[in-house]
Amino acid sequence: MLAADGEVLYVGKSKSLRTRLLSYFRARRGDKQHRIIHESHTLEWDYEPSEFAALLRELQMIKRFRPRMNVQHRRDGRYSFLKLAPGKAPRLFVVTAVSDDAAAYYGPFRGGKRIQEAVRELNDLLGLRDCPQAMPIRFADQPDLFSFQHVPRCHRAELRLCLGPCAARCSEGEYNGRVELAKAFLNGHADEPVRWLEQRMNAAADRWEFEYAGLLRDRLHRLQHLRDEFARLREALDGLTFVYRVDGVDGDDRIYLVRRGTVRATLAVPRTEAERRRLSRLCDEHFGRPEHGGALVQRHQVDEILLLARWFRARPQEMANTTPPARLEALPLTA
Repeated sequence: MLAADGEVLYVGKSKSLRTRLLSYFRARRGDKQHRIIHESHTLEWDYEPSEFAALLRELQMIKRFRPRMNVQHRRDGRYSFLKLAPGKAPRLFVVTAVSDDAAAYYGPFRGGKRIQEAVRELNDLLGLRDCPQAMPIRFADQPDLFSFQHVPRCHRAELRLCLGPCAARCSEGEYNGRVELAKAFLNGHADEPVRWLEQRMNAAADRWEFEYAGLLRDRLHRLQHLRDEFARLREALDGLTFVYRVDGVDGDDRIYLVRRGTVRATLAVPRTEAERRRLSRLCDEHFGRPEHGGALVQRHQVDEILLLARWFRARPQEMANTTPPARLEALPLTA
């Protein structure tokens, strides 16, 4: 729906456009539907061959036009993300929404509270800061015009739970090395944090400090939960990699090339040898090249990943219409 000046006010989809429009005209004054009708000047619509195609089209248009009458594309509130905020001393913390920034995001995953506890353990173990982004940073190898003693701004540095980049207690290289270790741990490429806690727990038990060993055991379990949660996430993202056939109305059947939860290419179901060869080339292009794995996702991919995850979770029978890229010859192509 467009305003008189051409502004896109609202984007939506419906199996019955007539019924949807009538509901808007019947809306009470003050309702969102009434406001949309009141401000709309023009209605434009496109036909899509399937509900899946319509969902993708709706998402693409909302992201492109950002209509003010649309609530930001709905995200499942049960999901959270782990955010690695850039800056002089990067921070690692849990968020429930992805912002339009330069940060790296890991997710989506469920169980936000347990993940928060585990991330706190990871930050404490690696010495990463959890203070506000605006906190002034002073590394030990940073030139200082004044030779006075810098004091940590919180107790974590005093307790040796933070490297203290605010008080020149570590070098920039040392801090960034811990950040890289955190990234490797989350992507399943390093297990040092778990091993460190295991060693400390066993050493405490050997000294008969069983109460302290029990505390370390609980911390270890939280960290192992974080590791296992991200392992499941990586498996889930890799599981959303396939060739997906969707039959549409009037024979408009389509093939979607899906990799790690995002649609990389769409084309009509091939009916000639030339069209089959084109599909094969596209598969080589989108599936044949190495791609960063792990739990890291790009900001612009998040909504589409959630859309596809919800689609197949609500319709598990649709997995029967998917084919692994390596078994493309098994896909029934012609109608």
